[in-house]
Amino acid sequence: MPTIKDVARLAGVSVSTVSRVLNETGYVSADSRQRVLKVMEELHFTPNNVARGLVSRKTSSIGLLIPDVSNPFFSDVARGIEDAASALGLSVILCNSDWKIEREQSYIDILKGKWVEGIVVVGARSPEQRLQSVLSDLPFVLVDQKTSQQVNCVWIDNEKGGYIATKHLIERGCKRLIHVRGPINSPSATLRHQGFLRAIQEFGATGKIIQGNFRFESGYRCLEQILDDGLPDGIFAGNDMMALGIIQAAQTMGLKIPQDFLLIGFDDISFSSYISPTLTTIRQPGYLMGTAGVELLHQQIIYGQGNPQSREYQLELVVRNST
Repeated sequence: MPTIKDVARLAGVSVSTVSRVLNETGYVSADSRQRVLKVMEELHFTPNNVARGLVSRKTSSIGLLIPDVSNPFFSDVARGIEDAASALGLSVILCNSDWKIEREQSYIDILKGKWVEGIVVVGARSPEQRLQSVLSDLPFVLVDQKTSQQVNCVWIDNEKGGYIATKHLIERGCKRLIHVRGPINSPSATLRHQGFLRAIQEFGATGKIIQGNFRFESGYRCLEQILDDGLPDGIFAGNDMMALGIIQAAQTMGLKIPQDFLLIGFDDISFSSYISPTLTTIRQPGYLMGTAGVELLHQQIIYGQGNPQSREYQLELVVRNST
């Protein structure tokens, strides 16, 4: 595939001259323009957005960093981001960090090298101060994470959500509770954990923490681990994917929900209303959070940083058959 350098070499001009022709900016002599256009035609060269960005440094694209695209909640967020970006004439470059900080930071460097106009970071693993440092020269927004007053962010109150989920189990009569939490380096998992602890302390219940990783297989394995110490009255899974794994494991082991124990998840992914039993969960509006992230990013791209905005979305307890 021919490149802009090939066009410049065969036309006998500089790369910057080809860039000016592509972007229709700056002065280019009629002779040079004609040679460039002729070579482009001979090579069947189709300028892309990156080529057009050589001079303008504007590619009409944004980067999207997401921790796990296979997770339905993050897929909802990504869909909201893509739809909102498309409506603004922006394309999206998707990068899946797989919950790894080093991969997240590597992708940030790659996206900056591609001259994206901004980055939406969903469920960031990297500390906020680190992101501010490496993205100091590029607009960015954090989604699914509350931050300081210096960064645009879209968030829900994860601590409150963890509290509501645990309180619901206690109000259903549970006294011995287990929380299957998400990854250690996930801010949202940590906050949900804190909400769990606040509720059991406030209502005098007993609680135990089992370490998970937000994935289906993690929930399945965690129930096997839980059974070693005897069944609790209720389980708060840190997200719906782990809750679905717990349901599958329970069915395999001949256990019934809610007869043997109650179960609540977090996210309200689409599968939660179709699984048997249907899953009680904490709903967060992933799609809307994604669209809001793009709106804030676009404002920052057009108007500059200004005063960072913080948009909070409300949670909702969705009661189904698992409790």
